[in-house]
Formats: sequence, C-alpha cells, structure tokens
Amino acid sequence: MLVVPAIDLKDNRCVRLYQGDYQRETVFSDDPVAVARGFQETGAELIHVIDLSGAKEGKAVHRQLIKKILAAIEVPIEVGGGIRDIKTIEDYLADGVDRVILGTIACRKPELVREAARLFPQKIVVSLDVRGDFVAVEGWTTESEIHYLDLAKMLEDAGLRAIIFTDITRDGTEEGVNLKRVVPLLEAVSLPVYLAGGVSTIEDIKKLLPLEEKGLEGVITGRAIYTGSLDLKEAIKLAKGDL
Repeated sequence: MLVVPAIDLKDNRCVRLYQGDYQRETVFSDDPVAVARGFQETGAELIHVIDLSGAKEGKAVHRQLIKKILAAIEVPIEVGGGIRDIKTIEDYLADGVDRVILGTIACRKPELVREAARLFPQKIVVSLDVRGDFVAVEGWTTESEIHYLDLAKMLEDAGLRAIIFTDITRDGTEEGVNLKRVVPLLEAVSLPVYLAGGVSTIEDIKKLLPLEEKGLEGVITGRAIYTGSLDLKEAIKLAKGDL
C-alpha cells in the first residue's frame, strides 16, 4: 500500500482546508517546491497535488507552479483541481504529470472522462469527493445528487487508473478514518482505490492495511504530516511492510 503525501495549492502557497472550507485554511508553507522535495527525500513514491484555486475557478490556476515542482523532483505526481477539458489534461501530461485527477467533470460530463481514459490509458483518475453519500463538486462547494457508489459503478469500465475516495467531513480534521463508506466502495468496484480524508496517525495506517487485499492501493494524507501527528517516513515503511 502506498502512503501518498498531499500538497494543496492556493495563492501559490501550500495550505490545508478544514472539511473543504475555503474560509478555514491553514498555510503550511510559502514554498510548495521545497515541500515536494522534502516528501521525495522522505521516501514518497507518489505525490498528490491539488490546485484548490483551480478547483474553485474551474480552470488550471497553478500550472506554472506545478511545472516548477515537476522540474525539482523525480517522484511522479498526480494533479487535480479545475481540470474540465481534454486540452488541460493533455497539457498537464505533456508537462510530465503522471496522472490527472478528474472530479467535477466526472459528475457533469462522464462521457468526457471516458474519452480522456481512451486517449490517455492509465493516466486518468476519478476523485469521488463525498459529503454524506453524495459527490460534491466545484471545489467541494456544491453537492450533487449523484450517489458516490452509482458514479463509481458507472465509470468502472471506463479504463481509469484508479479512484480516489475523499470523505470531506474528515478531510483536514485529523479525526481518523471512517471506513463506513470506503468499504462498500471497495466491494462495489474492481478498480484500485485510494482513500483520503482523516488519515492522521500510524494507527490509521494499521487499520487500513487489511483493506489492501480488497483493492485499497493507497492512502492520501495531508494535514497530519504537516502538524506531525503522522510521521510520513514511518507510515511509508509500515505500509510497505518494512516495519
């Protein structure tokens, strides 16, 4: 299982939001490039980068900053936030991004997701950002009427690289993981799944490890590794079976 550190970009800084609330942000660094370098040195095998400003505005806002991150490290990164068309996907992949994450567009235009997965095999990830049982869109500011399991099943045969499941009510809270919704997802689809939201201690990693055999390929963690409640190096070693 991979432990994937997250970098959320807003106003060219590395921030974390509380439950996706743009009015409740904590700035952790003015130098996201240095943060990415640190994650690489710690042993991360994949870095999760979200353009929060882009997610809210519906366009790529931090592309130039993301290119600087790419130039500074060798670890692959996945990027999401504000990606609403094939051209933006193509641009990010041309920049060197390993995987592109689609969220809002998966609800609004699932046919575009299918087209992207056909054009860019094993490069497209869909993020199910869930509040309750329903997928939230537009940078988590709007709740759709689409049940997360229905959307996952609809896109299961699209050729996706993976699905990211984010429990918005746990994101940025350091309250621990909620298995109530991710386990049904693992049982409903055969795609690799990554869990985000609430991964905050080494005990959470231990709790999630048994789900690897059900298809949990990785966990994404943010605030906890910035505050120190989760030691990234220890978590990576444990998840790889090196502890």
